[in-house]
Amino acid sequence: MNLRSLTGIKPTGMPHIGNWLGAIKPALELTKTYDALYFIADYHALTITPAPEAMKNDTYSVAATWLALGLDPEKAVFYKQSDIPQVFELCWLLNCFTPKGFLNRAHGYKDKLAKNKELKKDPDEGINMGFYSYPVLMAADILLFSADVVPVGHDQKQHLEFARDFATRVNNFYQVDLFKLPEPRITENSQTVVGLDGRKMSKSYDNTIPLFCTEKQLKKITNRIITNSQDVEEAKDPDKSSVFLLHKIFLDDAQAEDVKKIYTAGGMGWGKAKSMLFETLNEQLKNPREEYNRLVADTVYLDEVLKKGAEKARAIAGPFLEKARKIIGVAS
Repeated sequence: MNLRSLTGIKPTGMPHIGNWLGAIKPALELTKTYDALYFIADYHALTITPAPEAMKNDTYSVAATWLALGLDPEKAVFYKQSDIPQVFELCWLLNCFTPKGFLNRAHGYKDKLAKNKELKKDPDEGINMGFYSYPVLMAADILLFSADVVPVGHDQKQHLEFARDFATRVNNFYQVDLFKLPEPRITENSQTVVGLDGRKMSKSYDNTIPLFCTEKQLKKITNRIITNSQDVEEAKDPDKSSVFLLHKIFLDDAQAEDVKKIYTAGGMGWGKAKSMLFETLNEQLKNPREEYNRLVADTVYLDEVLKKGAEKARAIAGPFLEKARKIIGVAS
């Protein structure tokens, strides 16, 4: 039996190129060496209380995105968190072993307190209990399925450390090896994906290139990349150009060298550089974009995929939770 990996995906709108390269691609690679589970964390998204239609549409968008980019539901377990009631029962068990002081130290909570203080607001303004106890629900997602590895960014590594601590507390209290201690798999891409303004591509900077925007929108967005004021005739330094730094990620070594020569030879304006980048991006995104548009319009198919995935997930979660119930004394 292979080791098990588990990846959670929060439905928060269309992903961008940085998400694809930095998180989605590495996560999909796990199917080659692990029994991989992927879930749409819709109840995690509830902490920001989205409108029902937004929740539904974002969930379909996430499902279509991952399928369009190569997730094979026959080779992995793909499900919605909300379809696994065992997650929420286990969350309560873990809550009862979670010291409040742990959650006081959670990075997200501390950041929110600091922002409220800076704005001279009540310290707890805008903080609901779902947001506060987010790490406990995340631990339940992971521990229920005995995940060996969990892909996380550096910003969520603390949550995995919490999950390991909660698991250890329960195991020690009942003197059993109920929970497996998961290991983090840091999914930070070795190549930083630069955004339109030269900083790391991030929705928080509003400098992203959405994965599945139309061809016309893609061209318009790439033309917004910030460049310097060099004339057409001047040689350009590719290693100081956001246009090239983004472009080379999608090129092999030989292709990157050819493009570099065009930059350093002079006689190329930034409009041409952006046009070359657009052509490369559009070529690589064309097929996934078409597949995404086909899938997101077929919600009946997406529902069926997620339903089958949930059945597989519950087949794992049900027996595990029953074992937990017997250990804590609520089942015989």
